[in-house]
Amino acid sequence: MSHYSPAVAIQMIRFYNTLNERDRRRYAAVEAVKLGHGGIAFISKLLNCDPKTINRGITELKSEEQLNSVRQRKKGVDEKH
Repeated sequence: MSHYSPAVAIQMIRFYNTLNERDRRRYAAVEAVKLGHGGIAFISKLLNCDPKTINRGITELKSEEQLNSVRQRKKGVDEKH
């Protein structure tokens, strides 16, 4: 099952690897939804990410509240003492 040419697949992987965690989730979700049936499994394999991550991204894309979120992690999680 090949949805993209090898050149496009390589570009997608390279782009995906430059994104932060939240944007990776959402990018994978957009690509999976575009493909329709079997899209989650295909994108999961192509981008080497968990299908649950893609499903979470799909949920976030459907939720306007999640899209407006600015913070990626809870306050204090990344702070060093």
